[in-house]
Amino acid sequence: MMLSTVLFLGVLIGLLLLWGHPTSRGCLPPGPWPLPFLGNILQIDHQGFLKTFQLLQKKYGEVFTVYLGPRPVVILCGYKAVKEALVDQAEAFSGRGHIAIIDPFFKGRGVAFAHGKSWKVLRQFSQLTMREFGMGKQSIEKQIQEEAQRLVEELQKSQGAHLDPTFFFHSAMANIICTIIFGQCFNNQDPGFLRLLHLMNDISDLSSSFYSQMFEVFSGILKYFPGIHRDVYSKVQEIEDFVIKNIQRHQEMLDPSAPKDFIDSFLVCMDKESSDPESEFHFKNLVYTVVSLFLAGTESSSNTLLHGFVLLLKNPDVVEKVQEEIDRVIGSHHLPALEDRAKMPYTDAVIHEIQRFSDILPLGVPRCVIKDTHFRGYHLPKGTTVYPFLSSVLHDPCHFEKPETFHPGHFLDAEGNFRTQETFIPFSLGRRFCLGESLARSELFLILTSVLQNFTLRSPKALEDIDITPRRNGLGKMPPEFQLCFLPRQGVAPRL
Repeated sequence: MMLSTVLFLGVLIGLLLLWGHPTSRGCLPPGPWPLPFLGNILQIDHQGFLKTFQLLQKKYGEVFTVYLGPRPVVILCGYKAVKEALVDQAEAFSGRGHIAIIDPFFKGRGVAFAHGKSWKVLRQFSQLTMREFGMGKQSIEKQIQEEAQRLVEELQKSQGAHLDPTFFFHSAMANIICTIIFGQCFNNQDPGFLRLLHLMNDISDLSSSFYSQMFEVFSGILKYFPGIHRDVYSKVQEIEDFVIKNIQRHQEMLDPSAPKDFIDSFLVCMDKESSDPESEFHFKNLVYTVVSLFLAGTESSSNTLLHGFVLLLKNPDVVEKVQEEIDRVIGSHHLPALEDRAKMPYTDAVIHEIQRFSDILPLGVPRCVIKDTHFRGYHLPKGTTVYPFLSSVLHDPCHFEKPETFHPGHFLDAEGNFRTQETFIPFSLGRRFCLGESLARSELFLILTSVLQNFTLRSPKALEDIDITPRRNGLGKMPPEFQLCFLPRQGVAPRL
């Protein structure tokens, strides 16, 4: 009996080692040995994927494979590897990778999660339509200025009291993207709008939790049990319901000869192609495109701003220099405008450094290869998920002198002029780079300068006690919870 048990254990261990040995996995890049079904669960750090990938990069280099459960995922580290894949082999790496906690809802629909022909059609339409309704034009600049001034007015009402700024920034960013998608702004006191803001914040928070990362590993089992994934699904479903009601109102009032916003334009295309059973312009694609644009357009910019303001609280010398530049270039009685940015190199550098340091999508949004692909001597089978590890680029010591320090000098030359960095890729690269890049850049500049033009920042905590550590490090980096007060600066009275 003892001998048979020993033999059984010996065979089992041998099978485990054989299954997990890199040479048994074909031509994927190297990586830690996986266990059957469990993959590299033993290598996943308690701090999550970000820390895990950082540790594995030191051992395996720029390209390696990690098994999330039974599924192999290829990790690309550093600018060179990310660019070679997403730019030099853009078509091959243009698929959307697996995101376990979100995929059951979107199911490959909408511009953010579609594949193949569907994605190409929706992407082209979304780019052209968002430009048509202001993105990158003076009309959206005016809208951002108006939201910035509404934000300033709301902060003035606080009369210097300590407050959590989360709601204020979420509200401003949501209303900007709402003007493009829905053709309207929402009242900050509207209970329905407030509910949407809380839903979006909760979805970002839960999707970036450690549970979400474990769900990525064990979704095949966990999806059958109660958990955070069901909470995320119900919250996204509630946003979907809001979007559907809004679309239905658009359908009732649609004037095909004069579309007013993104939804109207999509409805016009739906009508034109209604007789084509293969058309990508159908109701589900409209719903899921609007949901994804609404979520991304609100959460990414507002979370970047929140990271930015806690960093500014921690670095009052930076605030002082930005305000000196604002006073010199803009003055106290004019609204900040996009044309001012070229004359404000230090402020521009600060905003870029906020984006680099906050690194709000550290793992990058997963891609997948849409065909069998050869990359750096390895073979990636069609459908392989690929993580472009953006944090490894934005914190690369070979390109940034002080990668783990908030240092605006990363974007300034010796004469104090703004300098670009090709490794600055918070919006990713390739064919699936962020649709809202130009909008986000405009929002960050106009809102940050409007706030600092009008207010001095103060924290209830001593400088050394201000914690800039993200509260979540997963699919996204969620800013820490903090409070600050906005003290009015003297003699500032900008008006629209």
